[in-house]
Amino acid sequence: MVERLFSYGTLRLPRVQRETFGAELPTTPDALIGWRLGTLRITDASVLALSGEAEHPILVPTGDPSDRVEGAVLELTPEQLDAADAYEVDDYRRVSATLESGLDAWVYVAR
Repeated sequence: MVERLFSYGTLRLPRVQRETFGAELPTTPDALIGWRLGTLRITDASVLALSGEAEHPILVPTGDPSDRVEGAVLELTPEQLDAADAYEVDDYRRVSATLESGLDAWVYVAR
């Protein structure tokens, strides 16, 4: 089974994918409409070490169709999706969303 995850942040980085999923994943550019990016300060030591970044983007809903967040759809297994859940800190929650392409994908948004 293939899961789709829309990433707009560090999960698109090859080094983060290799460490989190054991490989670089197939990705396709896409976008999420009606959202904008905010910033979240990360304090989790393992995420900081892996991403190399203290501030990560976080999606904030606006409902405004002119707001658009660029990203990529990652294709992963259910086990890799579990690994993505473990990588994301508690300030994020995973929800289903329809992307600009019409694909449905999981996406991490503000809790």
